[in-house]
Amino acid sequence: MPSESRVQNIDARGRRRRLVGGVAWFAIALAAAIGLIIMHARQGWYALLAVPFTMAALGYFQARERT
Repeated sequence: MPSESRVQNIDARGRRRRLVGGVAWFAIALAAAIGLIIMHARQGWYALLAVPFTMAALGYFQARERT
């Protein structure tokens, strides 16, 4: 099997920016989840948490994979 080399298209600064953005989105998502729990929101409102959690995951994985 040939070894696959990954192409890194961001530098350390871009990687850090994506990681910080991912952490910030995770904090926003966590705060929103806690707020919904405290307010005893209906189940449908929790679906909105998919957006900030997705943004957090994208930031983290892009920083990890350097893409």
